[in-house]
Amino acid sequence: MAVTVETLDKLERKITLNLPVSAIQGEVESRLKRLARTVKMDGFRPGKVPMNVVSQRYGYSVQYEVLNDKVGEAFAQAANEAQLRVAGQPRITEKQDAPEGEMSFDAVFEVYPEVKIGDLADAQVEKLSSEVSDAAIDKTVDILRKQRRSFAQRALDAAAQDGDRVTVDFEGKIDGEPFDGGKAEDFQFLVGEGQMLKEFEDAVRGMKPGESKTFPLAFPAEYHGKDVAGKTADFMVTVKKIEAAHLPEVNDALAKSLGIADGTVAGLRADIKTNLEREVKFRLLARNKQAAMDALLAKAELDLPNAAVEAEIDRLREGARADMKQRGMKEAEKMDIPADVFRPQAERRVRLGLVVAELVKANGLQAKPEQLKAHIDELAASYEKPEEVVRWYFGDRQRLAEVEAVVIETNVADYVLGKAQVTEKAVSFEELMGQQG
Repeated sequence: MAVTVETLDKLERKITLNLPVSAIQGEVESRLKRLARTVKMDGFRPGKVPMNVVSQRYGYSVQYEVLNDKVGEAFAQAANEAQLRVAGQPRITEKQDAPEGEMSFDAVFEVYPEVKIGDLADAQVEKLSSEVSDAAIDKTVDILRKQRRSFAQRALDAAAQDGDRVTVDFEGKIDGEPFDGGKAEDFQFLVGEGQMLKEFEDAVRGMKPGESKTFPLAFPAEYHGKDVAGKTADFMVTVKKIEAAHLPEVNDALAKSLGIADGTVAGLRADIKTNLEREVKFRLLARNKQAAMDALLAKAELDLPNAAVEAEIDRLREGARADMKQRGMKEAEKMDIPADVFRPQAERRVRLGLVVAELVKANGLQAKPEQLKAHIDELAASYEKPEEVVRWYFGDRQRLAEVEAVVIETNVADYVLGKAQVTEKAVSFEELMGQQG
């Protein structure tokens, strides 16, 4: 049959579906007969319930199911014949002016857009590069030393200084009244490491064991404790013990304790460098991939199907609720989060997905088996038993699909960078690690 498609808006279309009443009634009767063979009802033996009783009890729900199925089949067939790429679910409404012996329905839906990608040759992309410096390795060694530091009590007349571990009693009051979490005994923290609010650290720094001090502390407006956020408390703190930190020497013993195969400082630094270079590579890949995608989007023209955007907003909203639940927020799944919070992100994701799909199809940028294997090998390399990680990825279709998506994105980014006008920019290790991405 010829399908008439009416254009309502840029991507919105309408198809009218006509279904013979006889076909619907025939299917309803067929399903009711099948149901009558197995249905159990009080006062009747199984399979012996009269058809009129079965129809009375189940007729409406069976007719609803049949209509849903038949309309769905008719819509799928019509969309296929008209060669339409349907985005989202159609909105179906019954028409009152149906021809004799038929039921008519209007199906309103969106189609995926035509994607036009301009000439990438004049797209501007800044591509970052970076190297792991000796200073970065030194900093990592210091972090590892701090993780293995020990503490020894200092002299009784020694004053607390940065790096010391202090044991204190404290009590805070707001307008003369105690508050939850404002009191503790034998509380330990490291001075100068940001574990406490700055005013608290500043008060304790320079105090000696046995000394007490009172001081005001202004809680920031964004403080996690809502009852005290933005308020000023009066604290009294008493220092009971001060311990100095002792960092292990950078020697072969430290390397051995960290599991370095050859047990040498050189081996430790080489191991750190390998791990940092892997992190740098992934960070650069993510940052340069995003720059390439931004350039690609700037060259793309397309209308966004609202159904796809709304579906993406729902996914982002559910992800946010799951994250809040994991952080311990009560009834996070019931929280009403406005759609507009996620709309810009959802629109970008949908736009990028459509543009990337178009570029992949037009230029054969699908993920090749050897690319998947290489990427998974690289992900597994930092684990103790890489072969188990490789098996874990290849043993699950969903995990493999996630890796495939990453490889395709990399292929697209490489394609864009190969066509665009690329400006190389070297950044320090510290700059790169400070960047989001």
